[in-house]
Amino acid sequence: MHFPKLRRLPELDALRGLFLVWMTLTHLPTRFSDFVNQPFGYISSAEGFVFLSALLIGRLYIRKSMEDPAGVRAQMWKRSLKLYAYHMFLLAFAFTVAASWAVHAHRAAITNLLNFYLNHPGVAIAGSIFLIYCPPLFDILPMYVLFLFLTPIFLSAAVRLGWRSVLAASVLIWLLAQFGLRDIVHSWVVHITHLQIPLQETGAFNLFAWQMVWIVGLWLGARSAQHDVPLKLVPRWGIALSAVVCIFFIGVRHEWLGPRLNEQSMGVLVDKWQIGTLRVVNIVAFVIVFYWLRKYVRVVVAREPFLTLGKASLQVFCAHLFFVLGGLALLYGEMEQLHGITAIALLAVTFVSLFLVAANEVRKRRRAKDAANKPPAPDIPTPPPVTVSSNTHCIAVGASAFEERPL
Repeated sequence: MHFPKLRRLPELDALRGLFLVWMTLTHLPTRFSDFVNQPFGYISSAEGFVFLSALLIGRLYIRKSMEDPAGVRAQMWKRSLKLYAYHMFLLAFAFTVAASWAVHAHRAAITNLLNFYLNHPGVAIAGSIFLIYCPPLFDILPMYVLFLFLTPIFLSAAVRLGWRSVLAASVLIWLLAQFGLRDIVHSWVVHITHLQIPLQETGAFNLFAWQMVWIVGLWLGARSAQHDVPLKLVPRWGIALSAVVCIFFIGVRHEWLGPRLNEQSMGVLVDKWQIGTLRVVNIVAFVIVFYWLRKYVRVVVAREPFLTLGKASLQVFCAHLFFVLGGLALLYGEMEQLHGITAIALLAVTFVSLFLVAANEVRKRRRAKDAANKPPAPDIPTPPPVTVSSNTHCIAVGASAFEERPL
């Protein structure tokens, strides 16, 4: 298998940064969330972030998985453990500071978010350690941790069996997910662990459906490492058809096509958490059109602050949850969104802080890389010892000694 020299594509970092901005705007309780919630049809920032992360991993690690599979396992598992630690820290903050504020200040938004924990703290803590209990907003990181942990297995299977077998297995699992596989596995997990955690408290994402987003991302990343992207093979009529499909789903999403063609009528077929059948069609069409427009997309997104945010995407993702909790903590009574100067201040503080977090992480990586690439200092020969008499004072400069007059 031929792997040409990898060329860094900064636009991929920038796209991850763009998806993070999109996701943050969606999660913050302001009116902006209404405008950025799936504006391009039935595709969200979550699919984009997960897919692009997998694409980058597949692109960077497919060659290493062939040459040094043990090294790839060590790297992936170390990284997944680090992200697991991030997740535990975020949950600890939510279970202590956020929960205390919700109870004492009567903040309904956070109370609803942590309702199961507040009623069953012991079970919730035990379940969260095993990534079973995943409250809203805290469910995408466990999915990412699990997929990252399993990635060496996916890549090894692709090397040994070929991508066709891996993709076929992924599609089969997605298909089973549409017919209740998650319910069956959940019942089995509850029986084994004796942790009575309802299915709706295990996170909104159906992992058995979302694994297909990750696997396809790995596949396209691995193929791009060989400069053999399958999207190049899509004919012009396929691109035109994809554009029509995208326009159709945008119309359905915004209810432009009448009362019979809307999200309610399509139901689970466009469901985000299940990755329903029509949602898959929408995502595929969107990816094809996006790839065809990549030159124009690069001009728009390959700039700051998206580049810096994308380079430290996971740190930024974790940090954005603090500000989302902060925004929810400001809601009171029946208020669902912040308005006016409060909303503007929250947005400004959030994005300035996220950029500072990303910039600090990028600086740390650059310093570590420079230190690793810095050549070792040459050995300097030790000058011969100089004998100094008891009544004589000497000053050494460089490799020479100059004798002063006796005092």
